[in-house]
Amino acid sequence: MSKFIASSAIRGAHEVVHRAEKRWKETIIKHGADAKVEFTNTAYYLPITLGLAGIEVTTLSDMEPVIAHIKKLLHPIPQEHLWTPYLGPTLDAGVATLMAQELLMAIGFVEGTQPETKTIGGQEYTYNGPIDDIQLRSWGIQLVDGRMPGFVALLGQAKNPKVAEKLIREFQRRNILCFLSGNVDGVGIVEQALQAGVELGYDTYTVPFGSDTESTSYALGFATRSALTFGGLKGGMFREILEYNKARTFAFALALGPI
Repeated sequence: MSKFIASSAIRGAHEVVHRAEKRWKETIIKHGADAKVEFTNTAYYLPITLGLAGIEVTTLSDMEPVIAHIKKLLHPIPQEHLWTPYLGPTLDAGVATLMAQELLMAIGFVEGTQPETKTIGGQEYTYNGPIDDIQLRSWGIQLVDGRMPGFVALLGQAKNPKVAEKLIREFQRRNILCFLSGNVDGVGIVEQALQAGVELGYDTYTVPFGSDTESTSYALGFATRSALTFGGLKGGMFREILEYNKARTFAFALALGPI
């Protein structure tokens, strides 16, 4: 791994964690510490947080120990002219980023901005948000027994709508789940897919999580919930959950456009 990528990842983690903490404090002032927190039609509370930290979040006040835990995962950004080991800190930064992004999505449910709605092609479109439990069980069994090879997280913006369509069709042909999120300069792969006439939804093995990068955390939440549901694992068994996903839940990310 290049030092540039590692430094960028650690720097980005600091930014996302700071933003999540700021949003959390603002939301508590507005809605109160006892405001209910949940992902609609899902169990396991906030799955990444539960799985990797063992913390159950049901109210805004429950996020305080999560933020404290996340901050412990942040390391100083590698200095430009000092070469020290940075793979471990980079991996910690990745976990911190995912957990902070999950908090941002959960706060969105408190504020009523999740699942996201956006005007696309002159019509109001509602993104999927987190995958509900019924669909999780249906797909999870197929992922575990091998009928479904895995899933891909498509992030950002393809070269054009036709390329976006071709990518999605190729994955559909291979029975690979497509999780869509992110944008470049305000236009994301979901908008491109809709423009190309691609039907999105559970029935077509395509899940439009949201238009921002943070919504990609829903994909990791899906993987964590699969480990908790089908692997017989408990919250806080972070090593076992990661090993389960490595062995049983095959997935990769395809980042489109500038990073």
